Amino acid sequence: MRILSAEFVTSVASLVQLPRDRRPEIAVSGRSNVGKSSLINCLLRRGGLARVSAVPGRTQLLNFFLVNQDFYLVDLPGYGYAKVPEAIRREWGPLVEGYLKAGRDLRAVILLLDARQGVTEKDLQMKQLLDEFLLDCIPVLTKIDKLRKTARHAQFRKVAEALGLGGSQVIIPFSAKSEEGREELLAGIASRVKGDRTRRVHR
Repeated sequence: MRILSAEFVTSVASLVQLPRDRRPEIAVSGRSNVGKSSLINCLLRRGGLARVSAVPGRTQLLNFFLVNQDFYLVDLPGYGYAKVPEAIRREWGPLVEGYLKAGRDLRAVILLLDARQGVTEKDLQMKQLLDEFLLDCIPVLTKIDKLRKTARHAQFRKVAEALGLGGSQVIIPFSAKSEEGREELLAGIASRVKGDRTRRVHR
């Protein structure tokens, strides 16, 4: 996939504000300090398109980016940052869960995991939520440049086991610094956007 255009469209604080044009969507989810904004900027090659902050937990809305006039990349609020006020965290949960089960054309959710930390309890909760809603999950290990190459195989195995991934599900190593994994992730996104809708009917 070539990125020909990418633009910020809207921030959503309520489900009634969701875009109504029904383009395919790919969501990006992960912990507050996992590098979501850096990954989005690297993926789209639009520096500063997604706000990168030194303070985790700044993304408190659903941020929609229109890519190639074809699909939305949706930045979900980061989870698991203890210093975010409890009142805000209580708003995130229903907003994110409501979006995930809203019956939209959500082709996949990119689940970002820190390569050094592996899978946390909050990550497991998100994976369980995606499984509950029968959503396609693309697991990505971010900040892979900070992990020794000799430690990669063991970490991939641990992550796969923790998430209950089958042999056909590939974990993508990614570095916003070196752009490792960028083309592989773009290919994964393209296959979902161009293919049939992978999301099945709710149970």
